[in-house]
Amino acid sequence: MHTLLRTAVDAAREAGAAIRGYYKDSYTVKDKGEDNPLTDADLAANAILESRLRHTHPEFGWLSEESVDDPVRLGREWAWIVDPLDGTKEFTLGIPEFVVSIGLVHHGVAKLGVLYNPIKDELFSGFVGGGATFNGQPCVVSPHPELQGARVVCSRTEMKKGMFERWKGQLTPVPVGSVAYKFGLVAAGQAEATFTPQPRNEWDICGGVAVVLAAGGRSSNGVGEEYRFNRPNPLHIGVAATNGHVHEAILGLIRES
Repeated sequence: MHTLLRTAVDAAREAGAAIRGYYKDSYTVKDKGEDNPLTDADLAANAILESRLRHTHPEFGWLSEESVDDPVRLGREWAWIVDPLDGTKEFTLGIPEFVVSIGLVHHGVAKLGVLYNPIKDELFSGFVGGGATFNGQPCVVSPHPELQGARVVCSRTEMKKGMFERWKGQLTPVPVGSVAYKFGLVAAGQAEATFTPQPRNEWDICGGVAVVLAAGGRSSNGVGEEYRFNRPNPLHIGVAATNGHVHEAILGLIRES
């Protein structure tokens, strides 16, 4: 796993360098749907990841937000699940809250993750059973024991819609862009949780799930089930990633919302 982790880290850094070259510069933006833009930076980063990861391990399956899906992946023991630029909306707005997200699964279970923010030069990485690091230093989830006072990194959109008003005085919501970046902050102990009742795709969450688990946290879908990845339908219902201590309480908030 150490060799695979080094391969993924190197690929993430190279893809991040390509993204950095486009940041706050001129590039083409295409619209894939509501609040879902696609830029030249996404495509450049995807080409690098595909070259470095898919071609290095052709026996692994491949699922990327920016690649045509190949159902052959469903029969593979191992599979890379990547988002070359998670947080494209923030990228286009000049908000440095986006990451290259790389996850590796074995028989559908997240085993390894790398999240790289190329503007802040923040690297979250690790594999389950081998620990996690933040910028090369070991990291673990926060020891905060309860929901009261818990820092929750959340969606700006959900914050603006007032979703967190009902928990005012109990939680400390912190709006952050990329879904995967939120997972990294939880893994590094900079927040106790991130959650949403809204569905998310495997490429949004797989790398982050692995890093949170590697850091000693817990992650599940919105009803508390452990994630199984590399499925025919990549959409999962709800997200909960926590330090473990507040997980059941967070699932309770999802049920309320």
